Amino acid sequence: MRAIERLDGALRRANRAVGLILGAVLVVMVIYILIDVVGRKIGWGSVGGTDEISGYVMAALASWGLACTLLERAHVRIDLIRQKCTEAGQAAMDLFAMIVTNAVILVIAVNCWPVLRATITHDSQANTALSTPLWIPQSIWFAGWVWFAFSATALSLLGIAYLATGRRAALARAIGIGSELEQ
Repeated sequence: MRAIERLDGALRRANRAVGLILGAVLVVMVIYILIDVVGRKIGWGSVGGTDEISGYVMAALASWGLACTLLERAHVRIDLIRQKCTEAGQAAMDLFAMIVTNAVILVIAVNCWPVLRATITHDSQANTALSTPLWIPQSIWFAGWVWFAFSATALSLLGIAYLATGRRAALARAIGIGSELEQ
């Protein structure tokens, strides 16, 4: 049972580190945009590329941030039926929700690969002044979806392990709905 907790803890620590990196990247992007806006306002001119780079950053933040949100149990779930269930029913619904979420994420991640592969095959570049090789931002975006799929698969397996060992409270902490008191 200790291995389950270690895996759970390691996954959460990794996602918190990812979250901190994402936050730092977002702050840097905001500063970059502010410098561009203020520079244009006071006559320095534009540093250029803020719209393009911010689009890449937002795509990366979204794909990577989804895993962080999942591990913090911050995704929206409607619990109208769940709250009326017994503890066993709630555990079953939590596990079912995680497995379905995992399946959807795996389908998305698998279908992101052809986009990146086509970009690499055709050596595609952005039709902008920066002419960014698109494999760079798309690789970061794709890696985020792969990380999200990995995280969801690990959480699904953790949920199954917790349920199999009769540890419903641990299952609820790992994949259940965060209560208002916890938030």
